[in-house]
Amino acid sequence: MRVIGGSARRLILKTTEGLNTRPTTDRIKETLFNILQNQIPGCHFLDLFSGSGAIGIEALSRGAASAVFVENDRQAVECIRENLANTRLEGRAKVLCSDALSALIKLEGEPFSIIFMDPPYRQGWEEKILEYLAASSLADKDTLILIEAALDTKLELPEEWGMNVVRIKEYKTNKHFFVQKENKIMVE
Repeated sequence: MRVIGGSARRLILKTTEGLNTRPTTDRIKETLFNILQNQIPGCHFLDLFSGSGAIGIEALSRGAASAVFVENDRQAVECIRENLANTRLEGRAKVLCSDALSALIKLEGEPFSIIFMDPPYRQGWEEKILEYLAASSLADKDTLILIEAALDTKLELPEEWGMNVVRIKEYKTNKHFFVQKENKIMVE
């Protein structure tokens, strides 16, 4: 696995051993960042369920102003820190060893530009995080929330959350949901 574009382009990223993380493939990562290319420069990026940190590091490499990485596996947190040091991007990064909901509570304040999450599949984390974000200051009408999920995942958002799926991008093995508050339509 490597950084696809930006200042750290071509640098190899470490991943943790075992089945606790599922790194996003380079091909899917490249497609995702091609979609996001105009929104990344200068953004404040939140990477939930970070794993090796590859998605947040890609955002930093492509010009994100800052990135916060949230991961509860200590081995993965060390991997994120090593990857940040190797790419020399640690100065714009913050790493939290915490479960996602506890981290969101600690981070309350300014909204993020982009919130990315790649939670364990089929465990309902998508809905738990979105329900929290619906009433949180971390996401406003300009925040893009991205969810990486299993291909068979259905995402139904209660109307009272004030959120809408504005795009779905399917791949061979998984998909990305693009969610925003107040029905803002994403422009490509």
